[in-house]
Amino acid sequence: MFEFFTSMFLGTPVWFWLAFIGLVVALTAFDLGLLHKEDREMGISESLKLSAFYITIALAFGVWVWIEKGADLGMKYYTGFFIEKALSIDNIFVISLIFAFFAIPAKFQYRALLWGIIGVIVLRGLMIAAGAALVSEAYWVLYIFAAFLIATGVKMFFSNDHAPDLSKNPAIRWISTHMRVTKELHEQRFFVKVPDEKTGAMVRAATPLFLALVVINLADLVFAIDSVPAIFAITTDTFVVYTSNIMAILGLRALYFALSAMIDRFHYLKFALAAVLVFIGSKIFVSDFLLDGAKFPPVASLAVTFGLIGAGIGWSLWKTRTASTHD
Repeated sequence: MFEFFTSMFLGTPVWFWLAFIGLVVALTAFDLGLLHKEDREMGISESLKLSAFYITIALAFGVWVWIEKGADLGMKYYTGFFIEKALSIDNIFVISLIFAFFAIPAKFQYRALLWGIIGVIVLRGLMIAAGAALVSEAYWVLYIFAAFLIATGVKMFFSNDHAPDLSKNPAIRWISTHMRVTKELHEQRFFVKVPDEKTGAMVRAATPLFLALVVINLADLVFAIDSVPAIFAITTDTFVVYTSNIMAILGLRALYFALSAMIDRFHYLKFALAAVLVFIGSKIFVSDFLLDGAKFPPVASLAVTFGLIGAGIGWSLWKTRTASTHD
């Protein structure tokens, strides 16, 4: 039994993975079972406090990674965490649009977000495992990731902000066509039994809350196309890639209720995120072709990433505050 726990899985001892999974399960049970036994609307103050709690846990976990796996991977964990945390702000904007489209009351949003996060943990795990397998078999895949990040960053910098038309979303249209969907919510339930229009027999039907949950998970898959290559461009250590992603996502549902009320104040953050993606993608080409394979210093990488994101948030808050004052 002891040999099993000390054996290696994806380059990391099994007990490391079990410890992290145990932490995620404990946090989820604590959140849903103790903090939110009843469906209710979360205030901004509670949202910020709970978000600070999750960030503290994530930073403390980074200390453990630093001690157990070394300073180099510790720095890379923090870099990945901050990048994913910043990218999740865009995710929050889309989630708020999804809830608004389906007219989901605030008191039911938290439970939907929780199950959405659980789905994200599984889907991100599958995507990261596939990415790790590709990189281990062919290093040149990292060059594709890097080029994709640079192209995405450039596109993000010059793109115009616009809200997606969810009424044309193919997933929503497919589910609405192939499944029974109620027109009204049934509190926090995803499925209910309703009488069939033709026979009158009781049949199972999905609710708008279930549709919102599906679209949220699909939206995260789209965002993962950016975030997963970004973290692989920082490190190929699968444990660090997965844990930094999940630790940032775990606090997303807590942060959502605070940021969704002021998402318009982060307008200029997208330019900082664009610069971060270009920087992370460029690092691979700089290290391999200009520095003859020498590693880009993790401290410098973390400093640049944190500086760009911090500048984007600070500039956004300052500019929107100035504009509101003039109004």
